[in-house]
Amino acid sequence: MAGSILIIDDDPVQRRLVEAVVTRFGHRALTAENGRIGLDRLLAARTGEIEAVVLDLAMPEMTGIEMLEAMGRAGIPTPVIVQTAQGTIDTAVSAMRLGAFDFVVKPVAPDRLKAALEAALKFGALAGRAKARRAARGAEARIGLDDLGASPAMARTAALARKAAATDMPILIEGETGVGKEIVARAIRAAGSRAGKPFVTVNCGAIPENLVESILFGHEKGAFTGATEKHLGKFLEADGGTLFLDEVGELPSEAQVKLLRAIQEGEVDPVGARHTIRVDVRLISATNRDLAKRMADGLFREDLYYRLNVLAIPVPPLRERVSEIRPLAELFLDQARSAAPISVSGLSDDAAKLLAAYDWPGNIRQLQNVIFRAAVLAEGERLEAHDFRQIGAEIGTLRPREPLAAAPIAAEPLHEIQNIENTHEMTLALLDSRGEMRSLAELERQTIQAAIDHYDGRLSEVARRLGIGRSTLYRKLKEMGIDADEGRLGRLAS
Repeated sequence: MAGSILIIDDDPVQRRLVEAVVTRFGHRALTAENGRIGLDRLLAARTGEIEAVVLDLAMPEMTGIEMLEAMGRAGIPTPVIVQTAQGTIDTAVSAMRLGAFDFVVKPVAPDRLKAALEAALKFGALAGRAKARRAARGAEARIGLDDLGASPAMARTAALARKAAATDMPILIEGETGVGKEIVARAIRAAGSRAGKPFVTVNCGAIPENLVESILFGHEKGAFTGATEKHLGKFLEADGGTLFLDEVGELPSEAQVKLLRAIQEGEVDPVGARHTIRVDVRLISATNRDLAKRMADGLFREDLYYRLNVLAIPVPPLRERVSEIRPLAELFLDQARSAAPISVSGLSDDAAKLLAAYDWPGNIRQLQNVIFRAAVLAEGERLEAHDFRQIGAEIGTLRPREPLAAAPIAAEPLHEIQNIENTHEMTLALLDSRGEMRSLAELERQTIQAAIDHYDGRLSEVARRLGIGRSTLYRKLKEMGIDADEGRLGRLAS
């Protein structure tokens, strides 16, 4: 039996249709009726238990875009295939920028979904093997301060990292998601007095709130329901070495109090233990949030902020480190080749120019995913510009940072992108009669009414084409005061 596929869609009909296709092709299907439930399932799943996700983009409670953002913060690497309705190319592009592996247009043909799933599973397996190989070879021990990047934008980061490595003071590494904050932390550790000692990482954004204290500080057997064994906790695992708290800004307030005490006193209090335990750790934290603002908003403790932020090290985004893009792409291609039988031997100049022209909102992590995806799907001996169809299509619709010149966009863009771009027959005016931007509510209302007109009042078709569940459509119609029959006749003001 192949791995489990998680299907997330608020429309029960769509869930059943996709579930039938998934099971027909030999996979075990799991379902969730909205993004929040789907995210909880991913967080609770064991490594490898869920091998891919088919995700609807338009859902109540948590949209597909919001879920992709949450998966990124939590460091969940599971490949995601998003489902989008005809005419929502911008949303599909946003999903790809957030790390989605592929997208399909509703209603998706079974063969198209099968091909997307097979490629996503191959991609997931490749990424997993590459990660395992790096861990087995002790890749973190080879990361040095000279490996942080040769671009001018990284010069200040490297200089601060050298100062940090000479001390044991707490460090706060700041930067967007995927810029390589953990790489900087490992380089500091490798150049410091604790090199060779434990380096323990904790993704604070991926810990369920009720387990934060246990995971960080440990627990005794029987301390709570489900505590069948004694657990040391991350502080004790890192004793003598370095503890890296990634996305520390996501910690709940109660955990912040306990973390502050552990830093101040140098001891932890495991759940259910009768006494405290002394620990000796070098603390490095990282965040993609503005912790100063969260502190001002009362979401992060002021005393903890100043304890963690003794030395701040900013890591610039990849778009400011253009000279590093090709070397990184070639490094990731080497990793892909070492982890799987891939025939691709290199990167063409045209492909490199295309990648350099992109702004990489997901930074180094997104670049790695894009290279792995292209390596999985490529048919030639080198990666060419047309192997990066999503990147090419997006640069074709957005202003690139620099001209593409000799880097032509894919001659044959994705079938879905062609369909979407070639079927625009309606336009929405973004400005009102005074030249001011119209509100999202107005635009949404006009879009829904236009869809009702276009599909002759067939609400099931309207919901399907807009990529929302029928219940969501009915709720919106009620909130907007739109009657379907009146909308079809076009008698309501937009």
